[in-house]
Parts: sequence; C-alpha cells; structure tokens
Amino acid sequence: MLFGKIVGTAVATIKNPGLEGVKLLVVQPLNKHLQPVGSRKVAADAGLRAGFGDIVVLARSREASLALDVKGTPTDLAVIGIVETVDVTEEGFSYILKQGYSEF
Repeated sequence: MLFGKIVGTAVATIKNPGLEGVKLLVVQPLNKHLQPVGSRKVAADAGLRAGFGDIVVLARSREASLALDVKGTPTDLAVIGIVETVDVTEEGFSYILKQGYSEF
C-alpha cells in the first residue's frame, strides 16, 4: 500500500470494457512524511470519488484490480481510500480514513 496525492485527472478515449465509467486520476506517490517520491502515475478510482488535492491510499498490482467492481480488469494502481489525518512518530506513522472507509 502506498500514499499518494491526487494532482489531476486522465482521459482515455479507448479502454478495456471493464474500465468503462471508471475515473482515472493522476497521482503523485508520497513517502511517510508526505513528501513527493518518484514519478506521477495514473490510478483507477475504485468508486471513492477522490478529487484534486486529496491524500489517498493506493493498492498496486492484483490488489488494485480486485478493488474495482469488475473483477479481473487490467489495473496496476487503484485508489482504495481517502486519508483524513496522518500522524508521524519516530516509530512510523498511523493514519485515519474518512468515516465509512476501511483500510482493507
């Protein structure tokens, strides 16, 4: 699981039928101190309606595909949670998701 910040949207005129109606978001991956790390990526929104500026939790690989309503879609990265708060301590960090969302 990764943290990321929504920095834009992407539009695809032709895509896999399983991804029809799925919002594509441009995400900047973040480290545990919420600083940008690596290059921007495109992620599928798993129905959360995440928007510009939101800090989100991302799933990669097969887990990203499972997060979508249509199972088996070719997905490498998916938004699976919107983060409400992040607390960073010396031992690591913890986060609280918006009410109604699960960390799984």
